[in-house]
Amino acid sequence: MKKLSICLIVFASSLSCLFSQVDSLRIGDKYLEDQLYIGVSYDIMHKQPEGAEGTGFSYSLSFGYIRDIPLHRDGNFAIGVGVGYGFNSFNHGIQVINENTLQLVTNTDASNKLVQHNLEFPIQFRWRTSDAVSYSFWRVYTGLKMTYSFSNTFTYVENGNETRFRNIPIYNNFQTGLELSAGYGTFNFYFYYGLTPVYNNAIINGENVNSSILKFGLIFYLL
Repeated sequence: MKKLSICLIVFASSLSCLFSQVDSLRIGDKYLEDQLYIGVSYDIMHKQPEGAEGTGFSYSLSFGYIRDIPLHRDGNFAIGVGVGYGFNSFNHGIQVINENTLQLVTNTDASNKLVQHNLEFPIQFRWRTSDAVSYSFWRVYTGLKMTYSFSNTFTYVENGNETRFRNIPIYNNFQTGLELSAGYGTFNFYFYYGLTPVYNNAIINGENVNSSILKFGLIFYLL
């Protein structure tokens, strides 16, 4: 219930900014753009240890508010600083044995899932061809996204037996990645490249686990 309340507060604040902006825009005004975002992506764990393979479909959903800060009056260049919520579901090839130990999944019929609930903090440099009365325009936004995982659950199910771990110490709650979104109008391509390993100082078969996250998807921006 607490998590839902936080999300509703962020959403309500965004709507307030939206309506106040629409009511005040005039041609030639300094204006704001793309302050709400909703994203969906297909996810991949890359830089996995040798022998680690994915075990199923992985995806992410996210939404949030970005404060648009134009760098000059026509608004074509801007800085965006935001906060949002992200949900990730990974089916992957690394099993948690205990709070400090990992191993490769050997049974390909087993279910091995990581579910994350994250706070997102994007910082973007923004270029677009918009003006105060345009609803469809080209955009390219790029920058950093920092995330904090306030909840992560590892679930392994084999032959009907379930093992579950929550918020383990070797999971890296703070992660950073590069992001790029580009497109025209409503539909925009989205790409995320994780810079931070998912695990802290984890080793499997004498090899450091440097797994990080790649995301490919779509992102939708609203005023």
